[in-house]
Amino acid sequence: MDIFLVEDDAIYSEFIRKALTKNSDYQVKPFFSAEDALQTINGKLPDVVIVDYKLPGLSGIEFYEKIKSRVTASNKVIMLSALDDGNMVLSFIQKGVRDYVIKDENVVESLQAIISGNDESYF
Repeated sequence: MDIFLVEDDAIYSEFIRKALTKNSDYQVKPFFSAEDALQTINGKLPDVVIVDYKLPGLSGIEFYEKIKSRVTASNKVIMLSALDDGNMVLSFIQKGVRDYVIKDENVVESLQAIISGNDESYF
């Protein structure tokens, strides 16, 4: 499973990448900006895109708006944020983002549940 991780914090990105790649089925490619990820996508989305909401340059939601037309039922886009803000989550949902994970002590487990499709029983 190809996973793009768009996270500008290099240490946090490496933490998430290492945790997810413990599953040998997951190939995680890190990006430190939405612009870099967009250049690599070139028309075909990976299976999963994990994108931080707050990025330098294009924000996570602006990035989502640019790829939204290419997202199919076989792709997952997961928005990450350090903020637990109900209004922000509602705005994500209104824009079409289906999955949202808060950067807390359960971030890895939450991401794994969504990626594996077990999020219904996890949350």
